[in-house]
Amino acid sequence: MLSRLVMRFTAIAFLLLMLVVPLALVGYLAFEDGAGPVWDAATSPAALSALRLTLIIAVIAVPLNAVFGIIAALLLTRPRLPGRTLLSVVIDLPLALSPVVVGLALVLVWSRNGWFGQWAIDQGVQVIFATPGMVMATIVVSLPFVVRELVPVLKELGTEQQQAAATLGASPPQIFWRIVLPAIRHGLAYGVVLTTARALGEYGAVAVVSGKIAGRTETLTLHVEERFQAFDLVAAYTASIMLAILAVITVAVMRLLNRGEH
Repeated sequence: MLSRLVMRFTAIAFLLLMLVVPLALVGYLAFEDGAGPVWDAATSPAALSALRLTLIIAVIAVPLNAVFGIIAALLLTRPRLPGRTLLSVVIDLPLALSPVVVGLALVLVWSRNGWFGQWAIDQGVQVIFATPGMVMATIVVSLPFVVRELVPVLKELGTEQQQAAATLGASPPQIFWRIVLPAIRHGLAYGVVLTTARALGEYGAVAVVSGKIAGRTETLTLHVEERFQAFDLVAAYTASIMLAILAVITVAVMRLLNRGEH
């Protein structure tokens, strides 16, 4: 009993020290002069533009990574797939690479002098220093989360039920929607939460490809840095609180969805 109490106290103390206290301090400093400055900072054109762009990037990147994660997890749990090990290594690569390296790689490929940059510009699409490049950077850095949540679930599920359904005449889409998806929904939900959190809070890769143009290519994370460097601390703290609120909303929505299924 004593050892359990010590472990619980240690875990709670660690969370308080590393998470709760810093967040509480940010909130205290933001509202130190009242709610008026916070409201002004949150409703400024730059903050609203950064919030809008952050949500747009997340809305695009998260569903794409969810679909890719399901497909990749299904492939990785098929033992006869050639190149399965290589695919697994490539998927995990964003976890090992610095996000800045990811951003730099995208610049080398999609800039005007890159492999595909001039072609994209000829098609009327600007990738680097524009929203498409920021979406690409976010997709790459958040790529592994859904896959890594689904692979253990699919391995535990096995293929017996799917083979039985196929024997009874079920088509592949029917097998997926009626057998696979219900079995992986919780793992998929957790993967989506992690992907969303990374998409909302990504800084390094997005900073490299965005150009940090206020009102155009500035996400909330970039807005925090820009306001902090401009010594506008209230605006920086306010943007940080907005990011924290988005994260809490994401987790709460997923919890409610999971609870509604029981």
